[in-house]
Amino acid sequence: MREAFDSQLQEMLQRLLLMGGLTESMIEQAIHALLQADESLTQQVMQTEQRVDALQVELDEACVRLTVQHQPVARDVRFIFVVSRVASNVERIADQAINITQNTRFALAGPQLQPPAELRDMASAVRKMVGSALAAIVMRDVRLAQEVIEIEKEVNRLRDHVFMKLLTDMNNHPQRLSRELSLILISRNLEKIGDHATNIAKEAIYLVRGQDVRHDPPAD
Repeated sequence: MREAFDSQLQEMLQRLLLMGGLTESMIEQAIHALLQADESLTQQVMQTEQRVDALQVELDEACVRLTVQHQPVARDVRFIFVVSRVASNVERIADQAINITQNTRFALAGPQLQPPAELRDMASAVRKMVGSALAAIVMRDVRLAQEVIEIEKEVNRLRDHVFMKLLTDMNNHPQRLSRELSLILISRNLEKIGDHATNIAKEAIYLVRGQDVRHDPPAD
């Protein structure tokens, strides 16, 4: 009985990793669409979101089913709760990737200007955060989770640089207002992806230590 239960827990983890991998690809495609001015990827990102949503529903149902059928001990209950909460954060990351593609359409509607380099750096940083946070869950690696939380500070710094650059550009070139506002919104989407990755990292700490750090002060 225990062997079958452990197998089901492992299957849940694999589904979560699939969900995470799909979401990482959504981020990459959404940013590629912006940087390469390629709107053709937009539909692909939206189709991938449907798979992510379906996986979240499957995971939620599995969490309920395992809890009812097996009446798991405290350690297993913690794992099941963590999987459910991480899946919720992953789904919200996918939503932000969709928001990036939607804002990209407005950004590409105007003059084709190169986005600030800091926006590229933000995208790279948050993709790393998502991958590392999920790895911290799988490996139960507190150190890696803490590294993710530290990277959030750099993401916030880059966000501020993007905002100031674009605000200055809007003041100097009012005709670019719509485009620059779209890029500011994309930077906010990336920041929120970083926030959700940080939430996942904090779940890894809870999984290993039983220490709830979700409401610790955010990174500066």
